[in-house]
Amino acid sequence: MEETSGGGRRGRDETEEERADRRFGELLQELRVAQTGVQILFGFLLTVAFQPRFTELTSTDRIIYTVTVLLGAATTGVLVGPVSFHRLLTGKRLKPQTVAWASRLTMLGLVLLLCTMASALLLILRVVVDDAHAAWLVVGMVVWFVVCWFVLPVWTRMKERPKG
Repeated sequence: MEETSGGGRRGRDETEEERADRRFGELLQELRVAQTGVQILFGFLLTVAFQPRFTELTSTDRIIYTVTVLLGAATTGVLVGPVSFHRLLTGKRLKPQTVAWASRLTMLGLVLLLCTMASALLLILRVVVDDAHAAWLVVGMVVWFVVCWFVLPVWTRMKERPKG
């Protein structure tokens, strides 16, 4: 446990294994939220190709659709990865390593989710508004996601970092 500048203690009094157990439990809760959204989005994407108007899409829109489906599949795979890590390594006394890899996969999953959302928005907005406006709307949403998902947490971490 670390001491604060005032001589008090901060943090948790836990072993490496207890910390890994806690961190993995927290990570699983986070993954439940992300996986649900990804699965709904991916399910929706899979149905699009079977809609009557799909044949009316331009070749550019079909390429965007294909990229979006592949990104959705990749996102699903990465966000399910921590479950596989846990299942295959349970009982092998590798919980800290499992948590580290699961955390990395989750961060990659968030980046892929950002790309999937941007691609899906581009596809939908190209149908709803003209191409130029669609691109700007997508850029605006990507900036919003980056601020909410990455900038604010990193800024908070840096701002709240203990001094000296």
